[in-house]
Amino acid sequence: MLPEDRLSQIVQRFEFLEAQLNAGAAPDQIARISREYAELKPVVEQIARWRAARNDLTEAEAMLADPEMRDLAADELSRLRDEMPVLEQALRIALLPRDAADARPAIIEIRPGTGGDEAALFAGDLLSMYRRHAEQQGWTFQMLDLTESDLGGVKEAVARVEGEGVFARLKYESGVHRVQRVPETESGGRIHTSAATVAVLPEAEEVDIDIPAGDIRIDTMRASGAGGQHVNTTDSAVRITHLPTGIVVTSSEKSQHQNRANAMAVLRARLYDMERLRADAERAADRKSQVGSGDRSERIRTYNFPQGRMTDHRINLTLYALDRIMAGDLGEIIDALTAHDQAARLAAQE
Repeated sequence: MLPEDRLSQIVQRFEFLEAQLNAGAAPDQIARISREYAELKPVVEQIARWRAARNDLTEAEAMLADPEMRDLAADELSRLRDEMPVLEQALRIALLPRDAADARPAIIEIRPGTGGDEAALFAGDLLSMYRRHAEQQGWTFQMLDLTESDLGGVKEAVARVEGEGVFARLKYESGVHRVQRVPETESGGRIHTSAATVAVLPEAEEVDIDIPAGDIRIDTMRASGAGGQHVNTTDSAVRITHLPTGIVVTSSEKSQHQNRANAMAVLRARLYDMERLRADAERAADRKSQVGSGDRSERIRTYNFPQGRMTDHRINLTLYALDRIMAGDLGEIIDALTAHDQAARLAAQE
């Protein structure tokens, strides 16, 4: 049975927030109230659908006593009895505790792993894949730092992605991505295996992570460029070292002021992620039930180009649609990972 008291409390809270917004909340409260209101709205809508179906079921059962309405009631009962478990499951999922970071923008970090030049080229392919996916979703994709290899691959890429539910959708991408294909650098036509690592971090706000000025060292340096007339000859690139942890972040856009802001945003995200992972480790049982545990060393996916196949090893999902996936169509994969995670968390509650 669903907890009726809890459902009523959620609806009452939603109505209270709605009344505050309609009455004109204080300017410093509007953002917080609007965010909570938006989070509760789909839950309240699901509660309303479940309650309406439950009431219809009660009415249909009562109609069975009326000889003239019995056949109609029986048909209605059959439909509602099939529908109620589906609505109840959807409501249970809606009631699952939300990851507080789900609505935040995401910081994506991509680096080549084993495989030399081919790994760097594959890292570049992953960067393009996520950029295209962001464009398809209507999200904003902003490069914060990019270091390219001599062959046009990626030595390191850091990007910020902003939009509705970005981290909730992208958090399952963290881990080791393996590629099997004939490298452009291979003349013999042999299939090579290489890898790249992806880390997806929720963007942290200043109120989440306090970084004392004495804990960081900020260095400016000459930004590297492609050469010729486009090379950046000013000392605008910024490198920030977090002394307590040794974390180093860089940003090398044209504006030193923007580079400092970018680098601080990435540093906050990394420190916030470290704190989240520490908390996850304390809830080890929960962490084992989640595919988005954030284990950066886990091999999560293989992209096999000769067979046009992508396999996600966490949920044993194989799709023969590699061209479409590399073009940014990740919806089917992310939906499957989300459903798996929800099912695991529901099972852990029972």
